[in-house]
Amino acid sequence: MEQENRQHIRYEEIGRVTAPELCALPGILDDISSEGCKVHYTFPVVVDLETEYEIKLSPLHGANSSPLNLICIPQWANEHGGNTYIGFKINYSPDAHRLEEFIKHLESISKDDFPDIV
Repeated sequence: MEQENRQHIRYEEIGRVTAPELCALPGILDDISSEGCKVHYTFPVVVDLETEYEIKLSPLHGANSSPLNLICIPQWANEHGGNTYIGFKINYSPDAHRLEEFIKHLESISKDDFPDIV
């Protein structure tokens, strides 16, 4: 199994991701941190690794608020079994403050589910 080196904890989260410049149809959020996220599409998508994309993220645990507007740049993309997986780095975004609040919320949920983990 491939070892991932992360500076920030990634939280598994499901959500809808829309990025009209990338694809007309929505993608699915797999995980997120304050610095990046992983998204997948259930079909092939052409990704330009040099392009900055504006994405709107509607996470499952944030359904009571408006989508997060994030500016992201793809770090990698691969296709497996007809699905396209994309790792995004989140650049400074209009909703950076809301993103930090959301990450803190996910952290508190994680600690509630696993209180022995520090």
